Amino acid sequence: MAIQSTVTRAESLVAHIQDRIAAGELAPGDRVGTRKELQEESGMARGTVIEAVRLLQDRGVITVRPGPGGGLFVAEPSSVVRLGRTLLTVEGDAAGVADAIAVREELEPLVTELAARHRTAADVADLRRLMTVLEDSAGDPEAFIRTVWDLHRRIVAIGPNRVLRETYLSLETYVEQHATRASRERSATNSEYFARRIDVHRALVDAIESGDAASARAAAQAHAH
Repeated sequence: MAIQSTVTRAESLVAHIQDRIAAGELAPGDRVGTRKELQEESGMARGTVIEAVRLLQDRGVITVRPGPGGGLFVAEPSSVVRLGRTLLTVEGDAAGVADAIAVREELEPLVTELAARHRTAADVADLRRLMTVLEDSAGDPEAFIRTVWDLHRRIVAIGPNRVLRETYLSLETYVEQHATRASRERSATNSEYFARRIDVHRALVDAIESGDAASARAAAQAHAH
């Protein structure tokens, strides 16, 4: 196969394989080949093929299986799990991720209430700093959701209940480990989505700073919707 690069040679090889998948020439589970076979077929340098394989893996297009009969295979379609108004593309245990999110959301009101009761000026300053980072990351779903998770980790760190904190963080870690991509729900535009998510998190931080437990619980409940 003769391939002409338009952006980079690695990207052109990635596009060629993705086109074959889109056209139905390759289905989930089908063997694409080995790195050496791709190098021979494309005429590209070994380093270029290695970079193309890395990009395909990062994008969840292929998986690599070692050993005899191994090589590069078309990945099974990922599942999508809803996190509020965010859609998470998940590899592996999608049902487990959905369960972890559900349990974590049940814990949010208590986590937020305890943060409101025990916050210090230093805690509030950290939360405000993270809100600034969140606002600056609007437009980039990946950076945005990572900052949201950082913010929630900082909130749960305020409360004195160690069992609650460790349970919450273990659920958060489980979701993060399985999520490969974040995107907005299709019913909202980019600007609407990011503005809404910033508003609910700002309200969460405001309630914590106020020290009002009831307001904190209400803000946490609004955050889940």
